[in-house]
Amino acid sequence: MFESLLNALPVALQLGSLISLFVGTLIGILIGALPGLNPVMAIALMLPLTYGFDPIIALGLVAGIYNGSMYGGAIPAILLNIPGTPAAIATTFDGYPMTRQGEGGLALKTACWSSAIGGIVSALALMTLAPMLAKVTLAFGPAEYFWVAVFGLVSIAVLVGKDVSKGMLSALLGVIIGLVGIDAISGEERFTFDSLYLSGGFELLIVLIGLYAVPPVLEMAEKRNESYFNSDSFRAKPSGGSLGLLRRHWRTWSRSSLIGVAVGILPGAGGNLAALLSYNEAKRKAPDPETFGSGNPVGVAAAESGNSADNAAAMIPSLTLGIPGNLVAALVLGALMIHGLQPGPQLFTRSPDVVFGFMWQMLLTAMLLLLLGGMVATRLFAQVLRMPSALLVPTTLVLMAVGVYTVNGNVTDLYVMLAFGLAGYLLNRLGFPLAPVVLGVLLGPMAEQNFRLTMLIAQNDWTVLFTRPISLGIVALLAVVLLSQLWKTLRHRRQSQDQAA
Repeated sequence: MFESLLNALPVALQLGSLISLFVGTLIGILIGALPGLNPVMAIALMLPLTYGFDPIIALGLVAGIYNGSMYGGAIPAILLNIPGTPAAIATTFDGYPMTRQGEGGLALKTACWSSAIGGIVSALALMTLAPMLAKVTLAFGPAEYFWVAVFGLVSIAVLVGKDVSKGMLSALLGVIIGLVGIDAISGEERFTFDSLYLSGGFELLIVLIGLYAVPPVLEMAEKRNESYFNSDSFRAKPSGGSLGLLRRHWRTWSRSSLIGVAVGILPGAGGNLAALLSYNEAKRKAPDPETFGSGNPVGVAAAESGNSADNAAAMIPSLTLGIPGNLVAALVLGALMIHGLQPGPQLFTRSPDVVFGFMWQMLLTAMLLLLLGGMVATRLFAQVLRMPSALLVPTTLVLMAVGVYTVNGNVTDLYVMLAFGLAGYLLNRLGFPLAPVVLGVLLGPMAEQNFRLTMLIAQNDWTVLFTRPISLGIVALLAVVLLSQLWKTLRHRRQSQDQAA
C-alpha cells in the first residue's frame, strides 16, 4: 500500500491535475461563500464537463470544490452571521462576535488555517487508515445513529448559552420544526394543517438563513448610516502571525480534527455534526468556557478544523466499501463510474494510481487553501466590513433572497425565511440561543427516524438501545457531558451564595 501511495504522487502532481485543483478550490471558496449554493450543486454541474478528461482531473476538481467550499462557508458565517454551508453553523458562534469586536480578519485567518489543518489530518487518515476505519462504519446501526443525534442535540442545548433551560427549550422548538411534513416511515402528515407547502417540511437552508441572517440584518438596520462593525474589523491582528496561531490552537486543532475524522467515517453524519461536537468538546476542555459564544478564537478553530476533517474521512466508506458517506462522496462514486471505474475494495488493486492520486489531491487542496484562502479570499471578502449599514443591509437582503429562491424557485420560501427571521429576532431579544433551534431541525428527524427503525428491527424491545457496546459508549459520553454541566452549575451557585454571604 505504501508503495502504491508513493507511485500515485507524480500522478497527482501532473499539470492537468494541479490546474483542476487550483480551479476547483477557487470555485469551492466562492460557492461556499454564497448562501444558497453548495458544493454538491457545483460538482454535479462540473462533472459532465470532465467526461473527456482523465479521471484524476475530474477527481481533482471534486477535491478542490469540496475542501474549498468548507472554508468558503466560514466567510459569511464570520462576517455576516450567515452560514454559507450548514457545516459553518458552529463557526458563527464565535466568528461573528469576533467581527463585531474588531477581529474579523483574525477570525478569517483562524478559520483558514483551521480548515487547512483539518483537511490535512483528514487526508492523512484517508491515506493510512481507510481499510481499517471502514470496518468501524459497518458496526453502526440505527441505535448508534440515534444516540449520536441525541448526543449532539443535548450537548449543544446545555453548552450554548448561559441558561440551560432556555437551551433545552430552543432545542425542543427545533425538533418540532424538523418534524413538520410527511413522516418518512409511516407516510402520514404531521403539523401540516392541510397545507401542500408544509407537507414537504421546511428546507434546512431556509430555516438557517432566516434564523441566523435576518436578525443581524434587523440589528444593522437599527444602526442606520453607522457602521455595524468595529472600524478595525477588517484588520487581522495576528499576535505572532501564523506561528502564533499554531502555538495557541495546536491542541484544539488536534482534538477537533480527530473528532471530525471519527464523524466523517459514519455515513450520513456530516460536517455540521463534526463541527458541533468539536466545538462542544473545545468548550468543555477550555479553562474559560464562559467566553465561548462571545468571540473566543478557539471556538472558530474547533468548528472549522472539525468540519474540514470530516471531508476526506467521508470518502473512506465510499472508496473501500462503495457506501457514500455523504452527497459529495456519492458524486465521487459517480465520477469514478463515469470513467469506467467500479468503487469498492477492488478499486485499490485495479486502479491504485487513481484512488491514491485522489487521496494526494485531497491533501494538496487542503494546503492550497492557505494560499487562496489566506492571501486572496480573506483580504477580498473582509472589505465587506467597510460598508456602511445603509448599503450592507439591502445588499445582504438581496443575497439572502437569491440564496433562498434558488433552493426551490418558490416565492413562498421568501416569506417563510422572513417569518423565521422575525422569530429569531424575538428569541434573541428574549435570551434564547438560536443554535439549538437549528440543530434541533437538523438532528431531531435523524434521532426520530433511527429510534423508530431500531424499534421496528427489535420489535419494540427498547433494551436494544443500551445493550450494544458502541451505544453504551455514546451514552457514557452523554452522561459525562450532563454531569459535568450539573457540577459546573452547582459550583457556580455555591460561589454566588458564598459571595452573597
